Amino acid sequence: MDVPLWLALIVVAALGIKLIRPPWWLVVVILLGGYLLAGSVLAPLIDPITK
Repeated sequence: MDVPLWLALIVVAALGIKLIRPPWWLVVVILLGGYLLAGSVLAPLIDPITK
């Protein structure tokens, strides 16, 4: 069975938020920070680490 990456990420995120219950502002900061970091000049340095 092949599961799309986006669906797996949504399921894992939903379970993590439901079980750990972090504050919503922390979730927003992590998502926004990751998005901004991916588009920055540091992205080529981080790419080998995440693979």
